[in-house]
Formats: sequence, structure tokens, C-alpha cells
Amino acid sequence: MTDMTQPQMPRMTYPGHVRAMLVLGLPLIGGHIGQMAIGVTDTVMLGWYGVEALAAVTLASTYFFVLFLLGSGFAWGVMPMVASYDAEGDEVSLRRATRMGLWLSVGFGAVVAPMFIWAEPVLLMLGQTEQVARDGALYLGIAGWGMVPALLVMVMKSYLAALGRAQIVLWITIAAAVVNGLANYALIFGNWGAPELGVRGAAIASIATQTVSLVGVVIYALRVLPQHQIFVRLWRPDWHMMARVFRLGLPIGITSLSEAGLFAASAVMMGWLGTVPLAAHGIAVQMAGLTFMVHLGLSNVATIRAGNALGRRDAPHMARGARTAFVLSLCMALLTTTVFLLWPEALISVFIQRDEPARDQIMMIGVGLLAVAALFQLVDGVQVIALGLLRGLQDTSMPMVLAGISYWLVGLPTAYLFGFVLDMGGVGVWFGLVVGLGTAAVTLAWRFWRVSFPKVGRV
Repeated sequence: MTDMTQPQMPRMTYPGHVRAMLVLGLPLIGGHIGQMAIGVTDTVMLGWYGVEALAAVTLASTYFFVLFLLGSGFAWGVMPMVASYDAEGDEVSLRRATRMGLWLSVGFGAVVAPMFIWAEPVLLMLGQTEQVARDGALYLGIAGWGMVPALLVMVMKSYLAALGRAQIVLWITIAAAVVNGLANYALIFGNWGAPELGVRGAAIASIATQTVSLVGVVIYALRVLPQHQIFVRLWRPDWHMMARVFRLGLPIGITSLSEAGLFAASAVMMGWLGTVPLAAHGIAVQMAGLTFMVHLGLSNVATIRAGNALGRRDAPHMARGARTAFVLSLCMALLTTTVFLLWPEALISVFIQRDEPARDQIMMIGVGLLAVAALFQLVDGVQVIALGLLRGLQDTSMPMVLAGISYWLVGLPTAYLFGFVLDMGGVGVWFGLVVGLGTAAVTLAWRFWRVSFPKVGRV
């Protein structure tokens, strides 16, 4: 039994941890922001096209994203495994884990395909208007074909990031964002001789974006990391490693689904309030999600560095890195809170045409929602950093339970209570999000510091 209190490398200072996290984290943050910018581009251009289209795709993209997050749990599971195997110098296990992550992603895409084909009845069952359900299903019937390539990209990005190759993840994401913007501009509005396809054009642009990303990561892996032979005999199953990736990744996917489901449920509730509140919600979610990408990038760094420390059996390194990640997330939360509170109108106006009839209503609702979003920046950052650290320690089952309780048994009922019982409308729904995320922040941070991390010293 190895004692992790005796590190195998020189002790890194806190400034050293900050530098190391920024070197790895900034490209990952940039990659996440670039990925989010794809969604923001969709929202902006569909907002220019019409409020009805914006409302429909806001709901449809949430639907897609919920399923995508569940499936991407296998990619997130690959990340700490590759980081730990890399620290141990075990290239064979590194390759096996990545391959089985790809296998599981393809399998997941096949399982959820019917949910895209028959999306309209589901949206109607959720209480949406016939027009929103029809347009949303039109988008999903096309965009659903992009689920498998999108998940494969996630696995490859996790593999590359865990090896410290975050720069290429950033550049591929930027290229994909450019392709998405150009394709949207052409296909939504019918520019440059393309047909005007509206919602269908946005869906086709999404598939084009995912395809470009997949081609980029595969070419990079083949040319720069041929020694790993990720795609050699890819068709051969590895049932033992598949089971390991599945056991680690499924709870991660369910945890992500729980949080995304909370936001999806809030979108459904906003739809009950009307098309205009739903459109305002879509804009505010995009802004809050954009800033969340910074915390998510730091969470990925926490996962990778905790996985490295676990592979090296270096508990002090892990503890210092964890504190550094929490502090960096806090600094970002304070900055974005200030921006949301001081300049909400300027942020929202980017998404709405000046001649839009519902502009004033959307602006009024959106300002209130951004004020609440400013409140949950802090707790959202804490909970996602704690999740990242726990994943680095390959502790995913109990965090899944804690997150599910926080989001669904605390956050969702509170959102309904504030929004509808107390008649606070959209702002009340978002207050429920704050309560759910705050509960997750406290319980997950406690899990890391009081339960999981102390066990590391006994590995």
C-alpha cells in the first residue's frame, strides 16, 4: 500500500499551481467558450430571423443538449482515466480507455436516435404550443443525426486534454465555430445563393460543425500521436475496459443530465409563461452559460491535475491544486457578477433586432433574469469545481446522488414554488436554480474535502 503523503516530485507553490492551471486551463476555457459561442451564434441569428424561431430552437437545443450531456459522461470518464494512466506511463491502458469511450458514445447515439425522430409528441406532452413543438421537432429531426459525431469529438477532446494538448482542442473548436457561423448565415437567411431554410438551416449548420470538428481531432491524433494507435483495430471490443469506462462515465453523465435537466425543466416552465418569457430565458441562459464555460474549463483542469496526482500518489499536490481551482473560480464569479449587474441591457440587446415588436418585453424580463444569474455565479462555480476534483479521484457514484438531490428534490420544487405558487414568474423560476445549485455546491465540496480526499492518503 503506497502512502500518498510522500510525493514523488518537488513541491509546487501556489503561484506555480496558478501558472500551471492557466497554461492548461486557458485553452480549455477558450475551447468551451468557442463551443458555447456556437450556441450563442445560433441564438443571435435565430433572434434576427424571428422570435418564434428563437423560442422553438431554444427549447429544441435544450432537448438535444440534455441527451448530449448524458452521453458525454463517457467522454468525461475517459479524461481522468487517461490523465492517471499517463502519469503512470501506461500507454496500453490509455489507448484501451479511449477506444472504449468511442464505442460507448456510438452505442449511446444509436439508443437515443428515436427520441429525435419522434420529438414533436414529447414537446407537446411538455405543454409547449403547437407551433413551438412543430418547429422544435423539425430542428431535432435533422440535428439529431449529429449526436454521434458530437460525442466522438467529446471523447477525443477529453483524450487530448488529459495529455496536456489543450491548444489543439481550442483551435479545432474555433474552426468549428467559424464554420457554424458561416453555415448559419447562409442557410438560415438564404444568403450567398443558398436556400432560406430558417430552423432547418440552423440544424444543418450544426451537423456541418460537428463533422468538421470530428475530422480535425482524428487527423491530429493520427499525425501527432501515432504511438498511441487509438484507431488501430478499433473494431475489436475490450469488454473489461468498456465496463470500467461505463461504471465511471455513466454516473458522470447522469450527474450532468441532472443539472442540465434542471435547466431544461426551467425552460419548460418558462414556456408555460409564454413565448416572450421563453425567448428572454433563452438569451439569459446563453449569457450565463457563456460565463459558466470558464468554471467548466477550470473544472476540467481540476479533473486532469487530480488524476495526475492520483497516478503519482501525490496528496499534497492535489490539495494545493484544489484550493487554487476554487480561488480562481471565485475570482471569475466576482467579475461576471459585476458585468451582469452593471450592463444587462447592453448584453441582451445583442440578441434582439431593434424593430422586434416584443423587444421591450424581452428586455425587461431578461434584465431580471440576468440579475438572478449574477447570484448563482458563485455557487455554480463551486459545485462544478468540486465535481471536477471528485472525477479526478474517480469518485462519481455518490456525487451523482448528491447532485440529483440538490437539483431535483431541492432546486426544481423551489423553482416551481417561487415561479408559480408565489407568482414571481420567470425571476422566481431562476431563484429556484440558485437554491438547487447552492445545495449542490455545499454537499459536493463537503464530499471532496471530508470524504474522498482523505481516502487518497490511504491508497
